[in-house]
Amino acid sequence: MYLLAVAVIMTILKWQNINPVAEWSWWVIIGVYAATAVWWTVADSTGFTKRKAIEREDKVKNARTERHRDALRGANSKRK
Repeated sequence: MYLLAVAVIMTILKWQNINPVAEWSWWVIIGVYAATAVWWTVADSTGFTKRKAIEREDKVKNARTERHRDALRGANSKRK
């Protein structure tokens, strides 16, 4: 995602003729877009993207479980 953001920023800078990007060839900017496409292809084919998504979901699930446990501990201490 960062590569895509860099490519878009470079495109805007080139289009607006802002130096030093204005002096660069369009092939440099197209190369960054190509690198983004290659990264996404590799990340998807190796399962990297799916693993990161599962890690985020597990982190949220564990935080929610811990909040519930803390709430139960608080409820049990009030009863005693």
